[in-house]
Amino acid sequence: MFELPTYLAEGARWIEEALDRLVLPADTRPARLHAAMRHSLFAGGKRLRPILCAASAEACGAARGAALFPAAAIECLHTYTLIHDDLPCMDDDDLRRGVPTCHKVYGDAIALLAGDALQALAFEFAAQTPMHALEIVRELADAAGSVGVVGGQVEDMLGEHLPPDAERLEYIQLHKTGDLIVCACRMGVLAAGGSPDALAAATRYAAAIGEAFQIADDLLNATATAEQLGKAVGTDAARGKTTALSVHGMDGAKKRLQELTDAALQALPGFPGDTTPLAALARHIAARKN
Repeated sequence: MFELPTYLAEGARWIEEALDRLVLPADTRPARLHAAMRHSLFAGGKRLRPILCAASAEACGAARGAALFPAAAIECLHTYTLIHDDLPCMDDDDLRRGVPTCHKVYGDAIALLAGDALQALAFEFAAQTPMHALEIVRELADAAGSVGVVGGQVEDMLGEHLPPDAERLEYIQLHKTGDLIVCACRMGVLAAGGSPDALAAATRYAAAIGEAFQIADDLLNATATAEQLGKAVGTDAARGKTTALSVHGMDGAKKRLQELTDAALQALPGFPGDTTPLAALARHIAARKN
């Protein structure tokens, strides 16, 4: 019988062991830079994006190992965005995953450069994928660029203290959060040699859970404790951010969360293989507590 907690634990251990092998040791010159990179990369976290990458490959009938390089790539890229997001010039956060943020330990300049180095490393890993490496690098570049996660972060910052706006919210959800999740799933399909139908199914599924993830994040920021999240809470309202709650209210956000979960599950028949993990992950994202 499938058990999601076991699957998540095994997936997290798999990607962490791979990253530990692939990323240069902390004492490699310049040691302060590599120590900063590893500080953020191994600070914990759910490892959701690499697990989704592997689960998408498995849903195409491949072994999890087929997605190792794109899974490592997406976690490095995601970690770079977190380092930069936490900087004083952006969200100015002191905690991430329950530990001091990179700039609090290593200073702003090293944190900035650690993020830059992790972004470059992500593309190095993506290029090593045995199958469809060029397409996988292109997927990563599209998700990472000015109309991807960077564009979403810009709109998130520019939207602070402005009146709630549904169109701005949709853009932020799609790009700040959704693009990397869509990228993770699509890269998993490509690494497995999946069909165009499977790639389309992965896109529909991931777009739905990407928006759902951001709504759940908005809800947790308003209702959870700092101990639960491992970072400060109540910050969205304090900064006047555009969120699902500011646009739709609590009830509307919860209703949309359920609609998106249903949409993700409806996309799964487009995969040729076992989608049990993907279905469980969609439900988990909607119900998560941290």
